[in-house]
Amino acid sequence: MTATIERKATNIHWHDGDVTREDRASMLGHKGATLWFTGLSGSGKSTVAVALEKALAARGVLSYRLDGDNIRHGINANLGFSAEDRQENIRRVGEISRLFADSGVIVLSSFISPYREDRELVRRMHAESDLDYLEVFVDCSLEEAESRDPKGLYKKARAGEIRGFTGIDDPYEEPASPELHLRTDSMSLEEEVEIMISSLQTRGIIA
Repeated sequence: MTATIERKATNIHWHDGDVTREDRASMLGHKGATLWFTGLSGSGKSTVAVALEKALAARGVLSYRLDGDNIRHGINANLGFSAEDRQENIRRVGEISRLFADSGVIVLSSFISPYREDRELVRRMHAESDLDYLEVFVDCSLEEAESRDPKGLYKKARAGEIRGFTGIDDPYEEPASPELHLRTDSMSLEEEVEIMISSLQTRGIIA
Protein backbone atom coordinates (compact mmCIF):
# COMPACT_ATOMS: atom_id res chain seq x y z
CA MET A 1 0.00 0.00 0.00
CA THR A 2 1.83 3.08 -1.27
CA ALA A 3 1.19 6.37 0.47
CA THR A 4 -0.56 8.82 -1.82
CA ILE A 5 -0.82 12.33 -0.43
CA GLU A 6 -3.45 14.64 -1.82
CA ARG A 7 -2.04 18.14 -1.76
CA LYS A 8 -5.00 20.42 -1.14
CA ALA A 9 -3.18 23.75 -0.91
CA THR A 10 -2.72 25.65 -4.16
CA ASN A 11 -0.65 28.65 -5.18
CA ILE A 12 2.13 27.78 -2.73
CA HIS A 13 5.84 28.33 -3.28
CA TRP A 14 8.93 27.18 -1.40
CA HIS A 15 10.76 30.10 0.27
CA ASP A 16 14.48 29.59 0.87
CA GLY A 17 16.26 31.43 3.69
CA ASP A 18 19.75 32.87 3.94
CA VAL A 19 20.97 30.56 6.72
CA THR A 20 22.23 27.32 5.23
CA ARG A 21 22.36 23.82 6.67
CA GLU A 22 26.14 24.23 6.82
CA ASP A 23 25.71 27.45 8.85
CA ARG A 24 23.58 25.62 11.38
CA ALA A 25 26.05 22.74 11.59
CA SER A 26 28.83 25.25 12.23
CA MET A 27 26.86 26.84 15.06
CA LEU A 28 26.04 23.50 16.68
CA GLY A 29 29.31 21.72 16.02
CA HIS A 30 27.66 18.69 14.42
CA LYS A 31 25.38 17.71 11.56
CA GLY A 32 21.70 16.89 11.75
CA ALA A 33 20.50 13.34 11.15
CA THR A 34 17.66 10.97 11.90
CA LEU A 35 18.03 7.69 13.72
CA TRP A 36 14.86 5.69 13.17
CA PHE A 37 14.35 3.04 15.86
CA THR A 38 12.02 0.26 14.74
CA GLY A 39 11.08 -2.97 16.47
CA LEU A 40 8.38 -4.82 18.35
CA SER A 41 6.61 -3.30 21.31
CA GLY A 42 8.82 -4.04 24.31
CA SER A 43 11.97 -4.51 22.23
CA GLY A 44 13.64 -1.55 23.93
CA LYS A 45 13.32 1.25 21.36
CA SER A 46 12.48 3.99 23.85
CA THR A 47 15.02 2.74 26.39
CA VAL A 48 17.81 2.80 23.81
CA ALA A 49 16.79 6.24 22.52
CA VAL A 50 16.69 7.72 26.03
CA ALA A 51 20.16 6.35 26.78
CA LEU A 52 21.57 7.68 23.50
CA GLU A 53 20.01 11.11 24.07
CA LYS A 54 21.71 11.29 27.47
CA ALA A 55 25.06 10.20 26.02
CA LEU A 56 24.83 12.77 23.24
CA ALA A 57 23.93 15.54 25.71
CA ALA A 58 27.01 14.67 27.74
CA ARG A 59 29.05 15.30 24.58
CA GLY A 60 27.35 18.63 23.93
CA VAL A 61 25.41 17.25 20.99
CA LEU A 62 21.84 18.47 20.50
CA SER A 63 19.33 15.70 19.97
CA TYR A 64 15.59 15.31 20.39
CA ARG A 65 13.46 12.24 20.89
CA LEU A 66 10.21 11.61 19.03
CA ASP A 67 8.47 8.76 20.84
CA GLY A 68 5.49 6.81 19.51
CA ASP A 69 3.17 7.26 22.48
CA ASN A 70 4.25 10.85 23.08
CA ILE A 71 3.46 11.87 19.50
CA ARG A 72 -0.01 10.34 19.79
CA HIS A 73 -0.73 12.67 22.70
CA GLY A 74 -0.42 15.66 20.39
CA ILE A 75 0.11 15.99 16.66
CA ASN A 76 -1.16 12.47 15.91
CA ALA A 77 -3.90 12.35 18.54
CA ASN A 78 -6.47 11.93 15.76
CA LEU A 79 -4.93 8.69 14.46
CA GLY A 80 -5.73 5.15 15.50
CA PHE A 81 -3.97 1.87 14.72
CA SER A 82 -5.49 0.79 11.42
CA ALA A 83 -3.03 0.18 8.59
CA GLU A 84 -4.04 3.52 7.05
CA ASP A 85 -3.62 5.44 10.31
CA ARG A 86 -0.30 3.74 11.04
CA GLN A 87 0.87 4.81 7.59
CA GLU A 88 -0.16 8.42 8.15
CA ASN A 89 1.39 8.36 11.62
CA ILE A 90 4.75 7.37 10.15
CA ARG A 91 4.47 9.83 7.25
CA ARG A 92 3.89 12.76 9.62
CA VAL A 93 6.70 11.73 11.92
CA GLY A 94 8.97 11.28 8.92
CA GLU A 95 8.30 14.86 7.86
CA ILE A 96 8.89 16.14 11.41
CA SER A 97 12.12 14.15 11.61
CA ARG A 98 13.28 15.61 8.31
CA LEU A 99 12.65 19.16 9.55
CA PHE A 100 14.53 18.54 12.79
CA ALA A 101 17.45 16.97 10.93
CA ASP A 102 17.56 19.88 8.49
CA SER A 103 17.76 22.26 11.46
CA GLY A 104 20.92 20.48 12.64
CA VAL A 105 19.38 18.36 15.39
CA ILE A 106 20.00 14.62 15.70
CA VAL A 107 16.50 13.14 15.80
CA LEU A 108 15.82 9.92 17.69
CA SER A 109 12.51 8.61 16.34
CA SER A 110 11.18 5.55 18.19
CA PHE A 111 8.23 3.91 16.44
CA ILE A 112 7.22 0.30 15.97
CA SER A 113 6.65 1.24 12.29
CA PRO A 114 5.85 -2.39 11.40
CA TYR A 115 5.52 -1.97 7.65
CA ARG A 116 8.69 -1.91 5.56
CA GLU A 117 7.11 0.26 2.86
CA ASP A 118 6.27 3.01 5.36
CA ARG A 119 9.83 3.05 6.68
CA GLU A 120 11.17 3.23 3.14
CA LEU A 121 8.99 6.29 2.55
CA VAL A 122 10.76 8.03 5.45
CA ARG A 123 14.13 6.97 4.07
CA ARG A 124 13.25 8.49 0.68
CA MET A 125 12.15 11.75 2.35
CA HIS A 126 15.62 12.09 3.85
CA ALA A 127 17.43 11.00 0.70
CA GLU A 128 15.55 13.59 -1.36
CA SER A 129 16.71 16.26 1.11
CA ASP A 130 20.28 14.88 1.21
CA LEU A 131 20.00 14.19 4.95
CA ASP A 132 21.60 11.36 6.90
CA TYR A 133 19.16 8.63 7.89
CA LEU A 134 20.03 5.56 9.93
CA GLU A 135 17.50 2.79 10.38
CA VAL A 136 18.13 1.12 13.74
CA PHE A 137 16.56 -2.32 14.09
CA VAL A 138 15.95 -2.80 17.82
CA ASP A 139 15.66 -6.53 17.71
CA CYS A 140 14.57 -9.09 20.25
CA SER A 141 12.49 -12.23 20.02
CA LEU A 142 8.72 -12.01 20.34
CA GLU A 143 9.00 -14.29 23.36
CA GLU A 144 11.39 -11.89 25.10
CA ALA A 145 9.32 -8.82 24.21
CA GLU A 146 6.19 -10.51 25.45
CA SER A 147 7.87 -11.55 28.70
CA ARG A 148 8.84 -7.90 29.32
CA ASP A 149 5.43 -6.49 28.34
CA PRO A 150 6.11 -3.13 30.05
CA LYS A 151 2.68 -1.70 29.19
CA GLY A 152 0.67 -4.90 29.57
CA LEU A 153 -0.29 -4.76 25.90
CA TYR A 154 0.69 -8.31 24.95
CA LYS A 155 -1.47 -9.65 27.74
CA LYS A 156 -4.43 -7.66 26.44
CA ALA A 157 -3.73 -8.75 22.87
CA ARG A 158 -3.59 -12.41 23.88
CA ALA A 159 -6.89 -11.96 25.71
CA GLY A 160 -8.48 -10.47 22.61
CA GLU A 161 -8.88 -7.04 24.19
CA ILE A 162 -6.64 -5.43 21.53
CA ARG A 163 -7.02 -6.23 17.84
CA GLY A 164 -4.40 -5.73 15.16
CA PHE A 165 -1.51 -5.84 17.62
CA THR A 166 1.92 -6.08 16.01
CA GLY A 167 3.52 -9.47 16.49
CA ILE A 168 0.29 -11.16 17.60
CA ASP A 169 -2.41 -10.70 14.94
CA ASP A 170 -0.69 -8.08 12.77
CA PRO A 171 2.70 -8.55 11.08
CA TYR A 172 6.03 -6.93 11.82
CA GLU A 173 8.18 -6.71 8.69
CA GLU A 174 11.81 -6.79 9.75
CA PRO A 175 14.25 -4.38 8.07
CA ALA A 176 16.11 -5.99 5.19
CA SER A 177 19.33 -4.01 5.59
CA PRO A 178 19.27 -1.61 8.54
CA GLU A 179 22.26 0.64 9.16
CA LEU A 180 22.38 -0.64 12.75
CA HIS A 181 21.12 -3.91 14.23
CA LEU A 182 20.85 -3.97 18.02
CA ARG A 183 20.03 -7.28 19.74
CA THR A 184 18.57 -6.05 22.99
CA ASP A 185 18.02 -9.59 24.28
CA SER A 186 21.77 -10.27 24.17
CA MET A 187 23.53 -6.88 24.30
CA SER A 188 23.92 -4.47 27.19
CA LEU A 189 22.54 -0.95 26.97
CA GLU A 190 26.08 0.40 27.26
CA GLU A 191 27.18 -1.69 24.27
CA GLU A 192 24.26 -0.46 22.21
CA VAL A 193 24.98 3.20 22.98
CA GLU A 194 28.67 2.71 22.14
CA ILE A 195 27.77 1.18 18.78
CA MET A 196 25.47 4.08 17.91
CA ILE A 197 27.97 6.76 18.99
CA SER A 198 30.69 5.05 16.96
CA SER A 199 28.44 4.92 13.90
CA LEU A 200 27.62 8.62 14.16
CA GLN A 201 31.33 9.41 14.41
CA THR A 202 32.26 7.16 11.49
CA ARG A 203 29.67 8.90 9.31
CA GLY A 204 31.01 12.32 10.27
CA ILE A 205 27.76 13.39 11.90
CA ILE A 206 29.43 14.05 15.27
CA ALA A 207 33.07 14.46 16.26
